[in-house]
Amino acid sequence: MFWIVLMLAQATVTQQTDRGEALFFGTANGCSSCHLLKGRGTAVGPDLRGIGRLTPAAIVMAVHSTAAQYVLDVKLKSKETFPAMPGAKDDKTIQLYDLSKTPPELRKMDLTEIESMPNTAQWKHPPAVNKHTAQQLADIVAYIRYAVTGTRQAVDPADAQ
Repeated sequence: MFWIVLMLAQATVTQQTDRGEALFFGTANGCSSCHLLKGRGTAVGPDLRGIGRLTPAAIVMAVHSTAAQYVLDVKLKSKETFPAMPGAKDDKTIQLYDLSKTPPELRKMDLTEIESMPNTAQWKHPPAVNKHTAQQLADIVAYIRYAVTGTRQAVDPADAQ
């Protein structure tokens, strides 16, 4: 009887991480449109390997935080503004990932076009993050933890609220 319960529990955890993986990579505005994990996705946003070892509650807090320390508020001389993650830079150009687009659009800008690029405290994850149910967020957290640690552990939806 014990083995049957254990096998059912393992199957449930596997199903949760599989659902989380599908959500992470599944849509144009899923997590992978900005984050790289297990060699898949786009390396625009912060590396998730650092948070993958945290508690589910800490990961959820990171998802809902502004993460503004990485985001610039770009103002062009043309008066266009957009939030951006910086990429490669040389003496004349900079690559910026325009976060106002989904998925983020890579723009190569001449430095003379830019009026200012201060860090911003206003940017937040795309609105799609807030549309996930507690179960979906728990599934994503379970997948992130599995992708980073290699261990499948269930995440209670109550821990993802």
